[in-house]
Amino acid sequence: MFNIHLSDQNIKRTNTDYIFVGAVFMLVLIGTISVMSAVSGTALGAHVVRTHMIAVPAAFAAFFFGWFFNYQVYQEQWKWLYAMIIFILILVLIPHIGSYQRGSRSWISLPFFSVQPSEICRVAMILVASAYIAFNIKRIKEPLVPIMVFVIIMPIFFLIMKQPDFSSIVISFPVLLALLYCAGVNIFYLVLIFLFGFFASVFPLAWTYIYLHPDITAQSAVIKIFYGLSSNAFYIFIFCAAVCLFTFLAGVVLRQFRIYIPAFLLILVAGVIISGFAGGLFVNNKMKDYQRKRVEVFLAPSSDPKGAGYNILQAQIAMGAGGVLGKGVFSGTQSRLGFVPEKHTDFILAVVGEEMGLWGTLTVLALYFIILWRIFLIAYNSSDVYGYLVCSGIFSMFFIYACINFGMLIGLAPVAGIPLPLISYGGSNLAASMWALGIVQSVYSRRITFR
Repeated sequence: MFNIHLSDQNIKRTNTDYIFVGAVFMLVLIGTISVMSAVSGTALGAHVVRTHMIAVPAAFAAFFFGWFFNYQVYQEQWKWLYAMIIFILILVLIPHIGSYQRGSRSWISLPFFSVQPSEICRVAMILVASAYIAFNIKRIKEPLVPIMVFVIIMPIFFLIMKQPDFSSIVISFPVLLALLYCAGVNIFYLVLIFLFGFFASVFPLAWTYIYLHPDITAQSAVIKIFYGLSSNAFYIFIFCAAVCLFTFLAGVVLRQFRIYIPAFLLILVAGVIISGFAGGLFVNNKMKDYQRKRVEVFLAPSSDPKGAGYNILQAQIAMGAGGVLGKGVFSGTQSRLGFVPEKHTDFILAVVGEEMGLWGTLTVLALYFIILWRIFLIAYNSSDVYGYLVCSGIFSMFFIYACINFGMLIGLAPVAGIPLPLISYGGSNLAASMWALGIVQSVYSRRITFR
């Protein structure tokens, strides 16, 4: 896959993947039209359109910067890039510098617009993790490599959670898993990492559901004790002790069947479960009421159609109202009359579906598929391991974005406040996404192909 010891006489370089670039430009065009249509005639319409018109050229500048700047420099200077990420994320937490918007201190306000550093740091995190993995690719089967990747990334996650910005973690954690998988990490260690993420998410989700339906604690003592794990120090201690005891007994029982598992692996499993539980406690303590309501919306949106489930139900109505051909651009009623909240950000697909119909939605989906397909090919033909890993991480990021946004509207994913890149309103996300795609184009333009 990687052939870097070749002379210039034996290679041919082409600078532009026209299919890839064309799909990117088409999505930005559709997104700009959809945003303008979504806010047309609203009180914030002029502000949103003006900000978006500033963001679009800035995003294209980021795309061309990512394209023409040699991506291999990121590998060489990854420590400085990492220091920059930490500095920016600390900066946004400082009062009078970082500003509160939508319930979190995730923004830095500038004269004409605001910047959300976590969007840019998400792409930079892929560059940093890929660099460390590439430098240690020969030792990738050793457990120390994936452990060190998470040791490096955990301060970034911690600072993002301090904002708090849960959507960034929702995107970034699976991206890291995919990146390690593509690098060839032992599948056992990936399973352990997955278990950490599983416990860190399942515990707060279950506690949130009980919090929203407190009457069920009276029906079962087990549920009451389980809910007590979220705040009772004694229950927490008993749980951690029980996990350690269970793993020890599991090792003893397996030995009786002549299945010998090294002690350090059993300790590792227990540590993963306990650390995942601790992560769940941290998330649960940082979760706000409106985020808890999203769990209820995901599980049963029709249970509260005028409250927690209103957004998703109205978005689905708007999608269905568009039919096959749509009502026409700037002609939607559900979105333009304000029935769909956050229509220019979280629910931009509802605007596309209502005004452009099924064909418009399928066109957006097809363009995303084309972009992902081209990123896959560019990764496969990369001239070095680093380019392959960077493309793999960016592929995973866009794939997760698309899955969450499309899944959200059909009830397969919770409403997570995650924009649809290149389509939704949001200058920071648009610029970061275009920078990431520009880096992919940089890998393409520096790939090696035979004459």
